[in-house]
Amino acid sequence: MASLRDRLNNLARDYAIAWSSGDADAVASFFAPDGQIIINRGEPTVGRAAVAEMARGYYADFPDLEVRCDMLRWAGPHAIFVWTREGHHAKTGNHVVTRGWEEWEMTEDHKVQSSLGWFDAEDYQRQIAGI
Repeated sequence: MASLRDRLNNLARDYAIAWSSGDADAVASFFAPDGQIIINRGEPTVGRAAVAEMARGYYADFPDLEVRCDMLRWAGPHAIFVWTREGHHAKTGNHVVTRGWEEWEMTEDHKVQSSLGWFDAEDYQRQIAGI
């Protein structure tokens, strides 16, 4: 049986792969049924269907979206997933590279109950605009 460390590292790897796959339902499957994500203190996106819809929005903006796991740290049911996201913006064609992280609260079966996501939104918008 895999250690907790291996299971969580595999979870982080597979989460990045899901984001890179273009399959919004695959991304949502990492969340608890009533799981939520909040990005940069925005409005919560609650439930798997809403998470999938959010992912579809990213895919519409970045059809070639790629997400890499840069690091994972955990303590009990809490984890930090550090990522790099990149792709070409659908409208501007500009190559955008964004770095950030998600702070996860995990369920006992290793689903994301709550994710607080963070990235530099101003830099993200500058790259989209090509400034």
